[in-house]
Amino acid sequence: MESEGIRPSVRFVRRSIHSHITGLGLDAHGRARRVGGGLVGQEEAREAAGVIVQLIKEGKLGGRGILIVGPPGTGKTAIAIAIARELGEDTPFVALDGSEIAGSPRKTEVLLQALRRAMGVKVREERAVIEGVVTDIKYVKRQSPFHPYPVIGGARISLETKDDSASYTVGPEIAEQLLALNVRKGDVIVIDVETGAVRKLGKAKGRGERRYDIEVEKEIEIPGGQVKKRKEFVRILSLHDIDMSVAARRVAFSGLLALLETEREIGDEDRRHSNEIVKKMLDEGRAELVPGVMFIDDAHMLDLECYSFLTRAMESDFAPIIVMATNRGITKIRGTDIESPHGMPRDLLDRLLVITTRPYTAEEIREIIRIRADEEDVPLSDEALEALTKIGLERSLRYSVQLLEPARVIASRRGSPKVEEVDVSEAARLFADLKKSIETIERYKELMIY
Repeated sequence: MESEGIRPSVRFVRRSIHSHITGLGLDAHGRARRVGGGLVGQEEAREAAGVIVQLIKEGKLGGRGILIVGPPGTGKTAIAIAIARELGEDTPFVALDGSEIAGSPRKTEVLLQALRRAMGVKVREERAVIEGVVTDIKYVKRQSPFHPYPVIGGARISLETKDDSASYTVGPEIAEQLLALNVRKGDVIVIDVETGAVRKLGKAKGRGERRYDIEVEKEIEIPGGQVKKRKEFVRILSLHDIDMSVAARRVAFSGLLALLETEREIGDEDRRHSNEIVKKMLDEGRAELVPGVMFIDDAHMLDLECYSFLTRAMESDFAPIIVMATNRGITKIRGTDIESPHGMPRDLLDRLLVITTRPYTAEEIREIIRIRADEEDVPLSDEALEALTKIGLERSLRYSVQLLEPARVIASRRGSPKVEEVDVSEAARLFADLKKSIETIERYKELMIY
């Protein structure tokens, strides 16, 4: 029984509409499976995207971008995400909306930052470290000069690997980190000799006492080799991360006036310095570029300034894969009276590989709704699935998918563990789609405010 004044805890889980996508769902010959990688249908578009992925991996897409064209709700964003997934889990993915860019007073700065966020740099560093399983740890306390209570003055720690063992006396800075990380016997740790930074990697398999019935810390293999060694670390930074670091360093050395600035901006000089740093690391073999994906939805919302910027950006040495999407046909280029396919300049279109999507069939809509229902933990009856499929076919797939959660709430209020057709009908009655919304405006246009 629920106590008065005490509410049961509720766990909120935010799921992306595309969280189920793992790739393009292609076989070994580049052919699209009907359902694969979390995608359904759009076989031709997915196979074209597979060719794009191959070109990117071979480094043969330089100077070109990708445009995905199709009606609303036909999986254009999903295909862009799947391209990034196919390129690897380390591939940066940055998504923007055309209206987001168009509404900014500094459009090209927004695009430039997004481009540099979407360009990764895999940095390899070899550092001197102390690594092993903790076999003993004792803290040394000393008297504080500021109060009568003792403080941590250092520690004596013993480590062991499969091939070596050693003991070290460490200062208070490292000792405080060991204490904060709750390092105990049986834990595997790494100490950076140069910086003193401590990382706890987990518990050594078969070592250390079992402290809880359910352990949060993962068990890992006991390290091999010497306790003190040089070890390679791999990190992926974006060009924007490096820009921020360079700008922060400039501010730190430019005096009090710069430190008092309310907004720190990245300048062209900062980016040039970043590029020099990256080029030097590339030449020395300490880094490699990881081209990411910058996706611009509703790309027809951009203007000539943005299109000109993107055309130049495609030819840059540090350019990510630029993927755009639009649902427009022949329309005016924003801010002009010039009509062009998809509202884009023809010189830009000449640089784009165009992928087209088509409306989904009833069978494909049914499968997509089923996948989304499973992803969002919404149990559907067969009748409810058919009702949502019909709505998706007659109105739009997006609207049908959006009704899943409202229908689940309505079903739970009835005390039903499963969404039935009646719940879908009630959700559709309460929430309007675009067509119904327009009809409402027309019906009450005399009362609407313009």
